[in-house]
Parts: sequence; C-alpha cells; structure tokens
Amino acid sequence: MTTTSLARTPLARTTRRLSLLKPTGHLTLGNLLGALRPMAAAQQEADCFYGIADLHSLTVPHDPARLRVLVREQATLLLAVGLDASTLFVQSRVPTHAQLGYLLECVATTGELNRMIQFKEKGRGVASTRVSLYTYPALMAADILLYRPTQVPVGDDQRQHVELTRDLAMRFNTTYGHVFTVPEITVPPSGARVMDLADPTSKMGKTGGRSDGAGVIHLLDSPDVVGRKVARAVTDSDTGPSSVRVDRGRKPGVTNLLEILAVCGGSPDGVTTYGALKKAVTDAAVATLEPIQASYADLAADPAHVSSVFAAGAERCVSVTTPVLAAAQAAMGL
Repeated sequence: MTTTSLARTPLARTTRRLSLLKPTGHLTLGNLLGALRPMAAAQQEADCFYGIADLHSLTVPHDPARLRVLVREQATLLLAVGLDASTLFVQSRVPTHAQLGYLLECVATTGELNRMIQFKEKGRGVASTRVSLYTYPALMAADILLYRPTQVPVGDDQRQHVELTRDLAMRFNTTYGHVFTVPEITVPPSGARVMDLADPTSKMGKTGGRSDGAGVIHLLDSPDVVGRKVARAVTDSDTGPSSVRVDRGRKPGVTNLLEILAVCGGSPDGVTTYGALKKAVTDAAVATLEPIQASYADLAADPAHVSSVFAAGAERCVSVTTPVLAAAQAAMGL
C-alpha cells in the first residue's frame, strides 16, 4: 500500500486497544521503538484507537501555534510509521472526551486528586499551576472508559492514573447504576526502553529532559544530525578489550547504544571500540528512520489526505463513545 492510500477499515476485533500520545514535543526514536512499533503490531489482533491528546497539552503553559504544528506533525508521523489499520483521531475533535471528563470530575474527590504523583511533581517549586493539571486524571479516566476496554496495558508511570480510573468506574456504577466496564490493569509487552544519549539514566523523551534535547534522536532528524548526536553520546573511560559490553549498572551509556543497535536491526559483531560502536549505531538508526521519513514526506505533500483519515477516525470515535456518554448522563439525571 502506498502512503497516500486511504487508511484501511478497522478489522472486526473483539479486543480494543487505546493509546493516546501527548503532542508536547517531536516524536523520538525512543517513542518509535518503545511505543509506536508495539502499537503497529497490535493492529493485527485488536481494534485499535490511537489518539493525539491535545487537550492534555493544555494543562501547562504552551504556545498555541507550536501546538498546532506538533499535532499536524504527529498525525502525519502516526500514518508514516504504519498505523493505517487503526482508528486515528485528535482528542479535541471527539467532544465526548471533555464531556465525560467533567462528569467524572463530579465523581472524583479532592483527596484522590491530591495524591496524584504527576500533579505533585509538576507543581513542585512552582508558584501556581493550572486547575486542569489538577483535574486531568478525570479526563484521562474518560479517555479510557468511553471505549469500554476490558484491559488497559499500563507502565509504572501511569499505573496510579489507571487505578484511579478503576475506582471512579466502580464508584459511578455503585452510585448511579452500571454504565462503565471496570478495566483490568495489565503489564504491556516489554518494548525497547531507549535512554537519552547524553543522560543514559533518563528515558529518551520528547521534551529532552535534563539533556535539553542533545541526547534525543527525533524521527525527522537528518542523517547528519543523527550522526552528530550519536557521536556525542555518553560512554565511559574504559578502553579494555571487553569495553563494548552490556552492563547497565556500570556502563549505562554503552549499554544504551548496544540496545539501540540491536532493536534497530544492527549487529555488534566485530565492534570492539566506542568509535566503531557509534558508527554502527548511527548506520542502524539512519536505516530505521529513512523509510519513515520518506513516507512522511509523501504524506506531508498531501495534507488533505491526512486530515481526511483523522476526520474519519474522529467520526468513528464519536459513534462509539456517544452511547457511553449518553448512558452516563442519563444515570446522573441529566
């Protein structure tokens, strides 16, 4: 299938999968290897709903023009990496998310929201924060419960929010009548955990973390940029014959490079120096990104097609979630 063909109609599956990505920065090699590839693989066995969580980006100060650019770029990249058998949507284009989010705010308590770790972390040392940062776990719960999934794969960083989702669903069902499926928390298949090249103790994230982007490979980085970032990657002072080896405790930088090399399809055979390792990683990363960037260029040249795919996805999301919202509204007396 060419990159300009219409997204395939979602297959009839009994299992649903939902993932939302926040457009807070440019997607990275870490996002590709740790999340997007598993998301693409899931299309073969589940009815997948993949969204861009632009409403969640409003919980902190932001530049509206940059947000629009990031949403457009991320939408194009989701198609470029092969998520064309999924229902793709932008969260704000599916009004039921915000509508149910408010209803769940009316079910949540301040005690529960006070305990949310991310609110505490982002509010630490800040004079004031937006109310939406405090209440956004209710919106996240709505994101999940609208699709009535039976299972929610979740990493440790989001487990607390999904536990709150379960609590809100059970409380709603007990108080107002059974509306929501209470999802089970499952451990997702272990994807690649790609670390920041300049700070290999931190995950490679869209916002750059403590390295301020110096150790982050973005999906649209040119080969020259990839090469420069890998060349500056942290290693160590070991120069022995066995210096190129996996040892996350003692050699986190080298271990990270070896793991990136492996998941990008490269081989460490014959690699005995850090210079050779960095060249091998650069070659493997560039080879991984090239087809994505080519597909992105084709799709970016046809923005109307990308818009039509996401418009169709939003329409399907509305049809799937409207009955759930209506049931919740009726149960609450609206």
